[in-house]
Amino acid sequence: MARKRGRMSQEVNAGSMADIAFLLLIFFLVTTTIASDKGILNILPPKQDPNQPPPEVELNERNIFNILINANDQLLIEGDFRNTTEGLSDEIKRFILNFGNPDEAAMALFNSLPASLRALAERSSSSSDHPMTGGAVVSIKTNRGTSYETYLEVLDLVKRAYFEIYAERVGLTADQYRALTGQTAAEKELLDRGKEDIPMAISIAEPDKIGS
Repeated sequence: MARKRGRMSQEVNAGSMADIAFLLLIFFLVTTTIASDKGILNILPPKQDPNQPPPEVELNERNIFNILINANDQLLIEGDFRNTTEGLSDEIKRFILNFGNPDEAAMALFNSLPASLRALAERSSSSSDHPMTGGAVVSIKTNRGTSYETYLEVLDLVKRAYFEIYAERVGLTADQYRALTGQTAAEKELLDRGKEDIPMAISIAEPDKIGS
């Protein structure tokens, strides 16, 4: 009598599928680059001691470049009403490099600048004294209703004015200067030389509480 042949199994052996899936998961976790949103790279001041009032810094009004943004994203720049930010970065550069009342150290800085930057100095006594500490400050004040996009646009234009000055001092474009990481000695030297004696003096005032 012929032996009965058993049916061949139609099932696929999936015993190792879990291990394979786990290995694939590890592979993608290790090799995938996850983009992270860094936000605004501003360094916040240290927490103020409540028992010690902050020092009062008195600045001459001519040493402050005032930018106000209302709830409708309209600008009041140095008292002039604007609907757009066109030309703002160039105005800030001229303000920073005015050298209206320089002392000996500021004059030495002025003489060290490239001719293209010295040409921006109007030397007006009604504008900033010099770009050194306390001599030229850009103030940005917003409203509770100001859009985040407009605030960032204005802040970026202010920073661009500084970066264009720094870059020109070392023979780079603003984008090239901003791309420097400072991870090598050569890049750190360029970064330091560009901003030497010209601090990025930006004051972010507390927004108005009203929404319009």
